[in-house]
Amino acid sequence: MKQNKKLSTSLVASLLIATTTACAKYDITPITITSASKTEQSIKDVTANVEVITKEEIEEKRFTTVSEALNSIAGVSFTSNGSIGNSSSIFVRGMSSNRVLVLVDGIRYQDPSNTSGASFENLMASDIERIELIKGAYSGIYGSDASAGVINIITSSAKKGLNASVNLEAGSYLTKKYGFVLSNKEDNYDFKVSANRFLTDGFSSQTEDKKSEKAFERDGYQNTNIGIKTNYYFTQDDRVGFIYNYINSNVEYDAFNAPNAIQRATSRTNLYSVFYTKKYKGHDIKVKYELSKFKKTNLDTSFGVKDYQGKTKILELTDTIFYNKKDFIIAGFSNEKYEVDYNQVDKTTNEDENTNKAIFLSNTNTFDKLILNQTLRKDSYSNFDDKVTGKIGFKYNFMKELSFSGNYGTAYNAPNIIKILNPWGTSNPDLKPEKSKGYDLTLDYKNLSFTYFNNKVEDLVSWESNQYVNTSGNSRFKGIEIKYTNQIFQDTLLSLNYTHLSAENEDKEPLARRPKRQLGFSLDYYGFSKIHLNLNGSYIGTRYDEADTKGEQTGRYTLFNSVINYSINDKTKLYLKLDNITDKYYQTVDGYATAGRSAYVGLKVSF
Repeated sequence: MKQNKKLSTSLVASLLIATTTACAKYDITPITITSASKTEQSIKDVTANVEVITKEEIEEKRFTTVSEALNSIAGVSFTSNGSIGNSSSIFVRGMSSNRVLVLVDGIRYQDPSNTSGASFENLMASDIERIELIKGAYSGIYGSDASAGVINIITSSAKKGLNASVNLEAGSYLTKKYGFVLSNKEDNYDFKVSANRFLTDGFSSQTEDKKSEKAFERDGYQNTNIGIKTNYYFTQDDRVGFIYNYINSNVEYDAFNAPNAIQRATSRTNLYSVFYTKKYKGHDIKVKYELSKFKKTNLDTSFGVKDYQGKTKILELTDTIFYNKKDFIIAGFSNEKYEVDYNQVDKTTNEDENTNKAIFLSNTNTFDKLILNQTLRKDSYSNFDDKVTGKIGFKYNFMKELSFSGNYGTAYNAPNIIKILNPWGTSNPDLKPEKSKGYDLTLDYKNLSFTYFNNKVEDLVSWESNQYVNTSGNSRFKGIEIKYTNQIFQDTLLSLNYTHLSAENEDKEPLARRPKRQLGFSLDYYGFSKIHLNLNGSYIGTRYDEADTKGEQTGRYTLFNSVINYSINDKTKLYLKLDNITDKYYQTVDGYATAGRSAYVGLKVSF
């Protein structure tokens, strides 16, 4: 029992170390992040509004997908066109997936051949060290696609010595999951290799109601991902590294009003990064080349076979210059190229490319209790006018457990090539980038955090008259986020988050598929010597499938999930996961089903 009391105290202590995140509660080690400024910083020294989901939380709550993990955060909501593996969208403070830059180990996961940007449906929550979410306009550091923020999914790295682990899981819908991680770290080198596979028969993605679900064929899904990380250290301050992530998926899906049609899609994603870092006389220099390759093939009985291929190449140089102990400036240059190749049977092939050269600066100063940050970036695209964006932020620590922070930023979203080509309708070479600006203010006191945010988007890209066009006027996204985490009883930890969102177009009409109110909750109990109990869930408020409160109402429901973790010993963990305990029938997109009550049992063994 004493051991669990210490653990429970540690959970609360870790939260006090990082009050800007309600998810970082499983490790008393101070949390460091890299996404806020492209250099490693303690989370308490960052002005940006940051959330971190740690490896410990992913494992203890047994999240299956990255979307499931992100959906537990304040200000984030999720929709899906059916069972796992089908098209999914993430909304960050009401702004959709294509306005959120997604990175995997710092490598762009944004697909130039995908109108939605990043394919969240293929991101599994396996072999992840942490997920960083930076909320707010962040083009001043990252350029295009960061209007709503940045998500950086960081996979695990090698730990000292030789280590290995295997994991197995099986459960409802004939679901199976298995994988391994092998790593070794010595004085002058380290490596990590992992492989994970997920398979499920799923359920019919499209169904009118729960009664009709069993009348249709199942839509299965398979996902294989492989990860490699390696570093060679010439000296402690001089190293070269390589990162590779591979995602292979196969999904059966249902187009609208075709629940039994033969429709399948295969997807292959290859993410590469090779880099060199050098610390020398107050400089931290990094040269990185990254390559992202995407290929998707659709087999559709109505439209035939279609192939989409996207490719991103980026060469980046950054120099972090420390001119005082806690003051530094980051100067960077990047050369980027985006390519798309699209073809359809019996139709011509479309190819196009876009290039960009960018320079950026970020300066951070610490004055006793005050932290200031300023960033500025200029992008020069081959297909669009030059863009200059920036961000300013502050954080004032009144005392150890009380702080006030704020950020103001500008951003833009360059329409990706596939939207301009528009193989489904009329191309629009005059399509312009979206422009956005916004701010947030956050008050943190002990275990409570309150944030107000306000964002505006101009020249919003939308689908009208069979093509993508820029709509006139401004769309506004504003609201509040409240987070609370505390040890309410001995060995009992409670986490709550609440979001109130107003997402409206120029005519003040509510935008589609954004819940007005959302509540997330998690209750952990550590009072048993070897057992951890968790109850978590969410309430989704009013949400309509179409803009201006039209279409079906898809909100107003509550979901409950539970996890029982059992430690056989320090190296062997057994768990039972129960999703949708009350078997609530709901839809996040009108006409598309979601999972009912389901159970999964799993085992993880470390060596």
